[in-house]
Parts: sequence; C-alpha cells; structure tokens
Amino acid sequence: MIPAEINGYFQYLSPEYNVINMPSSPTSSLNYLNDLIINNNNYSSSSNSQDLMISNNSTSDEDHHQSIMVLDERKQRRMLSNRESARRSRMRKQRHLDELWSQVIRLRNENNCLIDKLNRVSETQNCVLKENSKLKEEASDLRQLVCELKSNKNNNNSFPREFEDN
Repeated sequence: MIPAEINGYFQYLSPEYNVINMPSSPTSSLNYLNDLIINNNNYSSSSNSQDLMISNNSTSDEDHHQSIMVLDERKQRRMLSNRESARRSRMRKQRHLDELWSQVIRLRNENNCLIDKLNRVSETQNCVLKENSKLKEEASDLRQLVCELKSNKNNNNSFPREFEDN
C-alpha cells in the first residue's frame, strides 16, 4: 500500500489498485489501517504478479505497521499523560479540601475564643451595672441623709460645722 496525504485525506492503493480515500483523523485512520492489514494478511494471491505486487508493497506494509505502532505509542503516551494529569488534579483537589478543613477548624477555634471573651465581658458588664446601681442607691441615701442633717441644723443650730455645705 502506498500512502499519500491529499487535502486532509489519506489515499491508499489496494492490492487490486482500487483507490480508497479515508479521513485523516487518528482514531478512524487507525481502525481503518488495522482492517486493511488484517484483510491483506487474509488475502491469498494465486498469481505471480500479485505475489510481486505484495512483495513490492511489503515495505509499504511495514511502513503502515510502523505508523500504526507510532499511533499506538502516541495513544499510550496520551493515556499516561491524561492519567498523570488526573492524578495531579485529584492531589490538588485533596490539598484544597485539606486546606478548607484546617480553615474550618481554625475558624471554629477563633469563634469559641470570641464567644468566651464575649461571655467574660458580659459578666463584667453585669457586675459593673450592679455596682453602679448600688453606688446610685448609696448616693441617694447619702443625699437624703445630708438633707435630713441640714433640716436638723436649721431646726437646731447646735449641729457641728463639719457637715455644713460651703
């Protein structure tokens, strides 16, 4: 068989010299070439001219077999490359997932710390509010006491000068 590339098509001459056009896509070409080789191997020639033609084409058959092997090798390399790429993608995805989980743990810890701090501040605020209320009561009681003392002073001029207002 003699290959020739013509406008995206491969042209082959079969043992009977029939011209066969086929698309140049690697997959369909590979399948087609395999079928041709199998048919050529099953082809039995009875005449000397066909034997001569097959021997002339044996180099071409070897070339086709070699090109099929190259296509198979490329396919194998592509498959290995795809597997490796998928493995790297899975590893990246796992790394990202691990980072997200560590971020979740860190944020939960930070959240717990903030909740504890909020509770402490809230308790402190309650204590301060109670103390403030207590001090207001004391201030009110002391004002009332001062008022009572002043009224007693007005009624009684014998009150000591220490408690008088200036």
